[in-house]
Amino acid sequence: MNEIKILTCLRHPNLVSLYGCTSRRSRELLLVYEYIPNGTVADHLHGERAKEAPLAWPIRMSIAIETANALAYLHKKDIIHRDVKTNNILLDNNFCVKVADFGLSRLFPNDVTHISTAPQGTPGYVDPEYHQCYQLTDKSDVYSFGVVLTELISSMPAVDITRHRHEINLANLAMSRIQRCAFDELIDSSLGYNSDGEVTRMTTSVAELAFRCLQLEKDLRPSMEEVLDTLKDIKAGEDCKFEMIKGVNDDAMLLKNKGFQSSPVAVTDVWASSGSTTATESKCQNSFNCSNLGSLEFPLSNDPNCGLFLVNCASSVPTIQFEPERPPYFILQKLSTNKFTVLDEFLLRHLRDRAAICFAFGNSSIPHSPFSSFAMSPALTIFSCSNFIDHDDKQKVQDYFKSYRNYTDCEVFTLYYIDQHNNVPTDVPRFCSIVQIPRKPVPSSGDLLQQFSPEFDLEWHVSPECLSCHRKGRKCAVSKDNGIHCEAIAGSAVFLGLCFVFSCVICHRRKRINGTYLLSRNISSDPSSKSDIEGGSLFFGIPIFSYTELEEATNNFDSSRELGDGGFGTVYYVKLRDGREVAIKHLYEHNCRRVEQFMNEIKILTCLRHPNLVSLYGCNSRRSQELLLVYEYIPNGTVADHLHGERAKEAPLAWPIRISIAIETASALAYLHKKDIIHRDVKTNNILLDNNFCVKVTDFGLSRLFPSDVTHISTAPQGTPEYVDPEYHQCYQLTDKSDVYSFGVVLIELISSMPAVDITRHRHEINLANLAVNRIQRCAFDELIDSSLGYDSDGEVTRMTTSVAELAFRCLQLEKNLRPSMEEVLDTLKDIQAGEDCKFGEVKGANSNFNMHRKIPPSPESDDAMLLKNKRFQSSPVAVTDVWASNGSTTASSIG
Repeated sequence: MNEIKILTCLRHPNLVSLYGCTSRRSRELLLVYEYIPNGTVADHLHGERAKEAPLAWPIRMSIAIETANALAYLHKKDIIHRDVKTNNILLDNNFCVKVADFGLSRLFPNDVTHISTAPQGTPGYVDPEYHQCYQLTDKSDVYSFGVVLTELISSMPAVDITRHRHEINLANLAMSRIQRCAFDELIDSSLGYNSDGEVTRMTTSVAELAFRCLQLEKDLRPSMEEVLDTLKDIKAGEDCKFEMIKGVNDDAMLLKNKGFQSSPVAVTDVWASSGSTTATESKCQNSFNCSNLGSLEFPLSNDPNCGLFLVNCASSVPTIQFEPERPPYFILQKLSTNKFTVLDEFLLRHLRDRAAICFAFGNSSIPHSPFSSFAMSPALTIFSCSNFIDHDDKQKVQDYFKSYRNYTDCEVFTLYYIDQHNNVPTDVPRFCSIVQIPRKPVPSSGDLLQQFSPEFDLEWHVSPECLSCHRKGRKCAVSKDNGIHCEAIAGSAVFLGLCFVFSCVICHRRKRINGTYLLSRNISSDPSSKSDIEGGSLFFGIPIFSYTELEEATNNFDSSRELGDGGFGTVYYVKLRDGREVAIKHLYEHNCRRVEQFMNEIKILTCLRHPNLVSLYGCNSRRSQELLLVYEYIPNGTVADHLHGERAKEAPLAWPIRISIAIETASALAYLHKKDIIHRDVKTNNILLDNNFCVKVTDFGLSRLFPSDVTHISTAPQGTPEYVDPEYHQCYQLTDKSDVYSFGVVLIELISSMPAVDITRHRHEINLANLAVNRIQRCAFDELIDSSLGYDSDGEVTRMTTSVAELAFRCLQLEKNLRPSMEEVLDTLKDIQAGEDCKFGEVKGANSNFNMHRKIPPSPESDDAMLLKNKRFQSSPVAVTDVWASNGSTTASSIG
């Protein structure tokens, strides 16, 4: 209906025309379009048609202009397409564009700035700000069109899991190449980039325009009208050339007329991960020349796939980036091979604005890395103590720092410092952290802010273990126990071998699905129940129920029997002839993907026996069209409903029940992981409760059997947006730690009673994971934990809920290697319940892998702010920014 409503009011030569529609008994809906015979742009760029006759540059340029023209027209009509991609751009026989597929489009009222809606679209094209903040604007289409532009100049697909893990998304790859001015590594050479000056000019200019469209912040992107005008200028030869700003700027690579902030989604994620190996790494150079800095060598590199620290030599002022989550420093002088004079433009910008300086205290500290130690000079050590503590704790802090000067203009913390001291104390009070800020060589005796300098000397020393790996031609990586080990560089032969194996697995899987899709029946003489089982038949070892009985029991699938929507169908409550109460998951759809989920759920459930997993009684397939699964009926609804649904209004769950739910769910997931099964859709809607509030984990439609001899499975992100592991979303690599991340969100729901997504919250806290990490970093547990649980009145509840919050923080780490296993999570929860958990408290000093320089823990406001007592955990930008909205996500509700 949405597509009809939109298309009927549109007339444009580059939009597909709707001829008519029909509806058959409200069940079959048909739309009749004009036929566009020449396929999609995607097929011509990197599909079958590309092999026959690749598109020449003039055609590609026209495609870009005509598509931009269509989108600009839509935006003038207050319509957002919301699924702009090369598969939705059709071509006629003259290669004229017809933009299609308005199923996700939204009419955009002209009196509002955005529409709040759950992220939808296609992975690889979705606007990261829309994805993070659930706020749809016309600039969301602009971001997607930036990906389309990149495809047009590169001939590469928007997503390719065979690329380096941080360049699987084409936007990441493009931003990396453009920042390094490595246009020759991005633009398809067959277009004439190296041989035709006009093609070089135009493709480079289009790359620059794509860079603008792919900005993280929507306000930095041009409008579609501006994009259209720029493309026309490029074609006419009137485009403005791409060049560097001569002055110092936040993100180094800027366009001539305006500074565009590089997108952390597209830029910092292109970081050379410590734990990844690819076939491209064999091309890494031992050294490289970098403008006036001369020759640089390991651990520095100008290639994001090599080295440890990324150097950008393209600008007049080179930059160096030590951590993917933080902006780069500008290199002012090379003092030695491992020591630079640098400028922190982030700190410089905030020193000019006293209102923003409090934010800088948390984000302008010394870098840290598992592979290197750092020393900053000159530096001022500051103790940052939370203001969100009770009167007694505040008095202890003040007594401890009575000989120190203080700075009290920051709302959430007080800063203590002393002008001169030789040793940094390690026994700092609880709720205080240590941060180092660069200071002037001759500090002022006045205001604290007058002591800081954005210019300082920074020295690094790579760990012996990592140097040893490098000398052996291998790559250093972080192991599961957070130690350092060497990884082999994957050669092309190994890579091709893996591709071959993967292809064989896919082919075998498809054949198996096609062959067993009509449920092949192994006859058993001992049916497991008195219900009507078809001839005693079994499928994968479970009974095949009579379709007639199931149809009768549901009164021909009467809507009054519906319990809700599950992972791939409607769920009904029925009572069988033998008296058993069951839940029937029913799909009436001949859809191969859904059939695969159906088969997957049967295969997984038949081999599992655990008290906290839902039991599968049987199944049925009617002419391979209607697929049904018969489960035990769990009467008490979902955990989600008890936490923030209708049942929560009647009788909120008490804390003892919540901690039991956490333990039983963790027990079920730990069991699955021992069986090499990843659930992949852990959420409170998939955790059912019986009448005794015992847990039954359900909905295995997305589960994956996980071979015990591999570290991850490459697969497109699926699951429910607000629960999806951001590393899985970014790198398309599914591991058991993906379930751990999702369970971290569940833990936060249990202690807060808040839903995983709430668009009424502040835009940066719409995702509960974001909100939780923010509160835990500030030690503001009282702003996170549901007060009705007794947090303020019951010491035991305070201890347990705080400990669960700390555990959730560990689960929500960006890097999967920093998350605990489900077995560790289960043990920790049991310890918390028994009162044997490790208390959350002061940091006794961060450990270093070696003794050159002790790493300084950051402040409560920093990216890495919150440290656990025995271990340092990196705060997750996922956590906090990157929850993926999969095109194939399961619905928000499940059985029950």
